[in-house]
Amino acid sequence: MFYEFALLLAAAGVLGLVAHWLKQPLIVAFIAVGILVGPAGLKWVTIGSEIDLLSKAGITLLLFTVGSKLDLHIIRTMGTVSLATGLGQIIFTSVIGYAICLSLGLSHLSSIYVAVALTFSSTIIIVKLLSDKREIDSLHGRIAVGFLVVQDLVVVLVMIALTAFGAGQRSGQWAADILLVVVKGAGLLIVVGLLMRFVLPLVFLRAAKSIELLTALAIAWAIALAAVGDWLGFSKEVGAFLAGVSLATLPQRDAIGSRLVGLRDFLLLFFFVDLGAYLTLSVLGPQLLPALVLSLFVLIGNPLIVMVIMGAMGYRKRTGFLAGLTVAQISEFSLMLGALGKSLGHISNDVLALITLVGLVTITLSTYLITYSHLVYERLAPGLSWFERKTPFREVAVETTAELSRGFDVIVFGLGRFGNHITHELSQRGQRVLGVDFDPDVVRRLRESDCAVVYGDTEDPEFAATLPLSDASWVVSSVPQLSVNLALLQSLSRHGFVGRTATTAHNEHDAEELRAAGSDVILLPFLDAAKEAVDRLCASFESEPAAGISRSASFKEKQRL
Repeated sequence: MFYEFALLLAAAGVLGLVAHWLKQPLIVAFIAVGILVGPAGLKWVTIGSEIDLLSKAGITLLLFTVGSKLDLHIIRTMGTVSLATGLGQIIFTSVIGYAICLSLGLSHLSSIYVAVALTFSSTIIIVKLLSDKREIDSLHGRIAVGFLVVQDLVVVLVMIALTAFGAGQRSGQWAADILLVVVKGAGLLIVVGLLMRFVLPLVFLRAAKSIELLTALAIAWAIALAAVGDWLGFSKEVGAFLAGVSLATLPQRDAIGSRLVGLRDFLLLFFFVDLGAYLTLSVLGPQLLPALVLSLFVLIGNPLIVMVIMGAMGYRKRTGFLAGLTVAQISEFSLMLGALGKSLGHISNDVLALITLVGLVTITLSTYLITYSHLVYERLAPGLSWFERKTPFREVAVETTAELSRGFDVIVFGLGRFGNHITHELSQRGQRVLGVDFDPDVVRRLRESDCAVVYGDTEDPEFAATLPLSDASWVVSSVPQLSVNLALLQSLSRHGFVGRTATTAHNEHDAEELRAAGSDVILLPFLDAAKEAVDRLCASFESEPAAGISRSASFKEKQRL
């Protein structure tokens, strides 16, 4: 098994590099790996219980991180547009998709599954693409994230409903089983709610002093609640999502999420490989034409309905078009929904293959559409005027609000005595400052003083992506460790920060390394403090009366020597 594991990872690495070169999400590469090395391809890897276990762990962490990032504030701040576009697109895609599936010869139940799978878009892929383009804080980016949150909520509700449907189908006692699911769900929500209120904040506050312990505890909580959800008759995905939601209000949320990204993506590799391994040419062949039809529907129909809704609500055609492109693909949740339906016996392997093919086509093509969205819009803009009202009244108000709620001028890492004084002085001089610190006690104390501060690990390579870098002119690190500052500079560069940086060093050797790494300003607190102290002493000596002049002269003579 170890040799199979090594071959699988090697193939994933090679095809992952190819996907990166083609600017494609790794989902496409990993499914291709499953087809290539699995039973339908080279037969290098035999998919077994070990791969299945790792794939389930990956799904669990995915739902956990999605739940922990669930920000209902986004929906509230974007008003009705998130709900209207999110729910409107889901209803439109489900109804029209169902009709198309029936016309393609699918059964009613299979048509329902496929139609619902077509409604969900990938939050992970969209946020990554928008972040890379630095459009996550733009108007269309915030609207897109808003209706993606709506989709995430709907997909969890669908999974719960399917679980109840599957239980009722097996026992034949629909009413009793549905009532039992409701009672169990209510009990689980009450217990988790009490833990959120009285236990989890204290536990994770204590654990936050060690990032390793914090990460291990978060994983344990995610897996444990996923197991509880499965034991109660819900899916593991629902339990994991609820575990994430239970931590969504904690100040350690972003640090946990950024630490789990790498592990989550690594484990998800096995889910997509496992999915691809079940796809054979005999299964894929008959699904090519239906997959093409449904892919065109997703690529064209989903953006159109978003544009129609946003145009009717008073947004410009450009905003509607750019936001609409983000739903021109189906997501990893669509594939999970298909896998769940197959495990419940609701759909066949052929239908799962159809959903997977649509996913491959739409994810591949929509990635390029989103990457080059502005060029595509310039070509199509003359024909999009009927998607816009004569006066796009709503967008003007939203843009004004966005201007008033811009980010921060300076982001300061490390809020010890030195960093806290820097933050205070910058604020006194009219700068909008966001502080970042790894000590939860410091974060809590400063928040109680109405300071803008977040909990985060400076060394975490993904943490910088969670910060409002687009508006910041400066990033200042008061942390004196060389390795920490080098990691921060690399992370800022990787995430496209174009402002200036100031880092702290203990000595000139470290200062030279930081200058070579691209730091614009080097802070040497001990040397700077010593120089200032000597300057003040010299000024004091020079201002002494005549009796002290000789001492001052003697001091200056020693300085020259």
